[in-house]
Amino acid sequence: MSRKTAPRDRNHLLAVVVGVVVIVALYFARVILIPLALALLLSFILTPLAHLLERARLGRVFPAVFVVFLAVAVVAGVGWTFGRQFASVIEELPDYQQNITDKIQMLRGAHSHALSKAADTVNKMSQQLAAPPTDGTLEPTEGRKPKPAKAPLAVQIVKPPSLPLDSVQGVLSVLTSAGLVIIFTLFMIMRRDDLRNRFISLIGTGHLHVATQAMDDAAARVSRYLRLQLVVNTGYGVIIGIGLHFIGLPGALLWGVIAGILRFVPYLGPPLGGIGPLLLAIAIFPEWHGALWTLGLFVATEITTSQLAEPMLYGERTGLSPVAVLAAAVFWTAIWGPIGLVLSTPLTVCLVVLGRRVPRLAFLHTLLGDDPVLTPTAHFYQRLLAMDSREARDVLEATLKTHSLEDLYEAVVLPALAMAEQDRHSDQLDDTTEKFIVQNTKEFVEELYETANHRPMARGDEDSLTSMSQASGERQECALHVVCVPARDEADEIVGVMLAQILRRAGHHADAIAMGTTSDMLAEIGQLNPDIVCLSALPPFAISHARLLYNRLRTQSPRLKIILGLWNSADDLRVVVNRMGMAEEGSILTSLSQVAQTITMATAVATANSH
Repeated sequence: MSRKTAPRDRNHLLAVVVGVVVIVALYFARVILIPLALALLLSFILTPLAHLLERARLGRVFPAVFVVFLAVAVVAGVGWTFGRQFASVIEELPDYQQNITDKIQMLRGAHSHALSKAADTVNKMSQQLAAPPTDGTLEPTEGRKPKPAKAPLAVQIVKPPSLPLDSVQGVLSVLTSAGLVIIFTLFMIMRRDDLRNRFISLIGTGHLHVATQAMDDAAARVSRYLRLQLVVNTGYGVIIGIGLHFIGLPGALLWGVIAGILRFVPYLGPPLGGIGPLLLAIAIFPEWHGALWTLGLFVATEITTSQLAEPMLYGERTGLSPVAVLAAAVFWTAIWGPIGLVLSTPLTVCLVVLGRRVPRLAFLHTLLGDDPVLTPTAHFYQRLLAMDSREARDVLEATLKTHSLEDLYEAVVLPALAMAEQDRHSDQLDDTTEKFIVQNTKEFVEELYETANHRPMARGDEDSLTSMSQASGERQECALHVVCVPARDEADEIVGVMLAQILRRAGHHADAIAMGTTSDMLAEIGQLNPDIVCLSALPPFAISHARLLYNRLRTQSPRLKIILGLWNSADDLRVVVNRMGMAEEGSILTSLSQVAQTITMATAVATANSH
């Protein structure tokens, strides 16, 4: 065992080392990687426009230069307008000093007395705590003059004045980064075919299909996401700017641009974009109505945009779970700062696409993607193991909304019971958990049956029941009585109850016998005198008990038709027939639908014979 696990442990250790090296490289190479990532995202946005110009037979260079120049001009125009508006607002702030003072006095007036008393109490407590401790002896105080307290020395931290060289270096750093972004974007648009071929060559020509799918998927998702986000956030900023203009807030265009830009930042962007206008509204308006209108404008616009506009426009999801978006925002912000926060969603989308297409990176899709990682069966059984009946019921109810009751039983409940049987026989279930699973599953089956009977029948249910049964009058004329009998334990009993429910919904007369001793169950079968008996058995542990029950039942009623439900069995049925000593192979069925169809056919034959 150790020889087999050693290579696996080395692979895990190697993966951890590679992950750490990648993170360290992302951090220390951010000076180059941040402009490269920005250029890559800009190329996703600008490439479709350049492609349209290329169709006019303008070559590759001119369209690339034109779209990049157009993007730079737009950014420069927005920045120039932003600067003018910002300077105008700063110049007007001193005029609103009286409004700010009045509002502060208004807020302090109602509770000033209570706040003052609270402040005095806190100050006295602070002085007592700061007093030096005594040794327990009382010194005479009469005739002594108190020692004058020494005034504390004021300590002031003086920041050295910044040198002109520091400002120049900051400006040069920003200009250098901007220049790198422009150059990278230009060459990515012009040489996109060569970059694509090099990426495919790096992956390997033996994986052309995977590389092509990964590139197409990533490009489509990221390009569509960025273009639609650009449209949505631009519209968001325009609405905010127009609304603030009618409210009467100075610099409405400025705040609209800021709100639109900040909305590219996940989670934090919208509230950050509204703080400035809200504070300015509090400052400039004599009353509170202006601030309330500003707050209402931002709240209403954000709710409309996030809940209505984005779901309608985005259509296909980005493929990220909400937790992954938040975690990616924190990670990329820690690595690359504020720019990383803006780039977090597009970069994580690319990682999810790689995880979906490249098998070795599948863990990325599992961790970051929004696709369900657990099937309804696994989810249902996992919640039962956790003894969470509420969420287990939610899984079944959600599945029942899109599936028929028969499909729900066969696809979710029955496999979950088989998993519980496997765990029980391998001693992985304690008594408390086993009882919880059995009891709650019984309750769920009863509740689902009532829910399915009271809800409008879906098209799938109608087709299923129609295929399993003939007209109602014909079934009642020659109805066969079916009794479902558990072969070994309570799990077999639950499946028998589910089968009886399905048969009754199809119009048959069906009963389910509770688990008991073999003699008691045989006596109850004799009293019910059924036409067909269905033995319910979950393999592989119930087959021997089913054989014993079958032999005794055959001895008791030689002419009775017996069906063995060997649920979801993958065994060769011919071998099982020989082990059971059954006369015909068709008497062993592996699904609830097969049993229902067999009984429907038997009913139809009985009806035809009666005529």
